[in-house]
Amino acid sequence: MGSTPQYPAHTVEKIGGTSMSRVRELRDTLFIGDREGAALYGRVFVVSAFGGITNLLLEHKKTGERGVYARFADADNDHGWLEALDVVAQAMGEAHRKVLDHPADLAQADSFVRDRIDGARNCLIDLGRLCSYGHFRLSDHMLAMREMLSGLGEAHSAYVTTLMLQRAGVAARFVDLSGWREEGDPDLEGRLKAGLEGVDLSSEMPIVTGYAQCREGLMAEFDRGYSEVTFSRLAALTGAREAIIHKEFHLSSADPNLVGQDAVRKLGHTNYDVADQLSNMGMEAIHPKAAKALRQAEVPLRVTNAFEPDDPGTLIDDKPADTPAVEIITGLDILALELFEQDMVGVKGYDAAILEVLTRHDVRIISKASNANTITHYVDCSLKVARQVEQDLNRIYPSAKVSARPLAMASIIGRDLNGLSTLTRGLQAIAAAGHEALGATQGPRNVDVQFVLERPSLKPVIAALHGEFIAPCELQLKAA
Repeated sequence: MGSTPQYPAHTVEKIGGTSMSRVRELRDTLFIGDREGAALYGRVFVVSAFGGITNLLLEHKKTGERGVYARFADADNDHGWLEALDVVAQAMGEAHRKVLDHPADLAQADSFVRDRIDGARNCLIDLGRLCSYGHFRLSDHMLAMREMLSGLGEAHSAYVTTLMLQRAGVAARFVDLSGWREEGDPDLEGRLKAGLEGVDLSSEMPIVTGYAQCREGLMAEFDRGYSEVTFSRLAALTGAREAIIHKEFHLSSADPNLVGQDAVRKLGHTNYDVADQLSNMGMEAIHPKAAKALRQAEVPLRVTNAFEPDDPGTLIDDKPADTPAVEIITGLDILALELFEQDMVGVKGYDAAILEVLTRHDVRIISKASNANTITHYVDCSLKVARQVEQDLNRIYPSAKVSARPLAMASIIGRDLNGLSTLTRGLQAIAAAGHEALGATQGPRNVDVQFVLERPSLKPVIAALHGEFIAPCELQLKAA
């Protein structure tokens, strides 16, 4: 694609699906607010689908309820996926009718949805017909189909947002990276460069789809985390002054529902190391590989509350902490996958075999502990998958005892925990709250401490740890 074009000073900003469902509010604050003229521009927005749309296109992220993709893949009902696609079309229409009110804009949005839904329907019908012949396997095309379906959501939200902003007098430009009806198979960098070709960032506001069709196939590695990859690579490629993620909440010291809205504090400033620890605990500020692209390009990341546009939010960069401090308390439900083998002592290979099985079942490892005859992996997966892992390990080690136990893990995280006695004080705070830690680990880098708990203890332990390490700081600040 040649050399990278030079872009004027700008930011690349991402809006998630929950916030996109309130995009009409954002028009008058985040997108426009009190800006006029040139102050409106120098900003590139990467948008997710409207809330719930991707669930309908693929499957529900939390409940697993089947969407178009899952119904087509199961093929247990020839018409089920067609009905699901009609539900998507209806939901898209309902979503853009909450955003647009001018008849011409509504007509354009309705036409856009019809074109994309009809195109997807015809494509899937043709694919099903093709795969009815023995030489073609549906499994060979499932990932491409998943990407095509997912891209419909981002294309719709980006198009509707562009119409909304143009009606408000903003020179917004719809940048469709989904590859719809396009020939060629560019890599991600080529797709991004082509999308911005001819765009003047000083006088236009690009509204970019969070999904980008490319040779690498983003969903193969990132599945539904692809929009953050598009966002980070775009920021790195264009040399953005900052990459900004707009969420519906601030990045705070704990979940305010657990410790109280008055007790939590906004982080304000942290680094990519903390962001990685949060991701490991299932609380992603940004996908780790998206963060890597920003780090390597030396682009700082800012996480803000989309509905508080005057608040600078939290800056994430590579700078160390000025002083040691606990920054956040978080936790998640886990499974403890334990392999006990009396004859393990001095024998190599047990750990490698376990890791191979966990990798094959796509199990995410949170942490690990081992001793002379036991290896325990703390993992984030369903009990069903854990049972499959158990069966595989029992076949490999028939004399071993393999078990999966539902537990929870709480974590203390900070850029620098040196000298704070977090492990000792954490155990004392847990005991003082009437709970017990089944295990605890602290690495020599002193950026996190993990406590293994019974599941009912997780929420009260998070509150107790927050009170021990963060609430006293809040009281001192108020007293000062």
